[in-house]
Amino acid sequence: MKDRAAWWKGARGEWYVVVQGLILALIALGPRTAFGLPEWPPALTTVSTSAAWILLALGAGASIVAVLHLGPNLTPLPHPKDEATLVESGLYGVVRHPIYCALILMAFGWALFVQGWLTLAYAALLFVFFDIKSRREEAWLMARFPDYAAYRQRVRKLIPFLY
Repeated sequence: MKDRAAWWKGARGEWYVVVQGLILALIALGPRTAFGLPEWPPALTTVSTSAAWILLALGAGASIVAVLHLGPNLTPLPHPKDEATLVESGLYGVVRHPIYCALILMAFGWALFVQGWLTLAYAALLFVFFDIKSRREEAWLMARFPDYAAYRQRVRKLIPFLY
């Protein structure tokens, strides 16, 4: 058995998971609006609800497919498992971090569903956080997998074909 540092020291990125959980809780349970913010425009209610269902469904479907495709490589930590292999096919051939992409889609879908300005801001915060977390994760992946640099050149990070 390997001698591992205590989780709270964050050697494998444990604090990223803690912060991620806090942001997701904020999206799900946090205040939706604040004093001084305008009401959600009634003209956007139907459009935002329809868009919300689409984003929620796409995000849920993508997350399930990505988790299944990642298989035994799956870990909540940004540090890859010791026995991990590099997955470059399926959704991972379209976006390097499809689970993060799916969670971002669902966060924005939820924000549109609850019609909360603050919830939209929390979803944007999640996007920024995943960008930061993925940088750390990719540094570890580059060190572990020699082919990762070429994969990074071919496939976008968080938003398919865009970013």
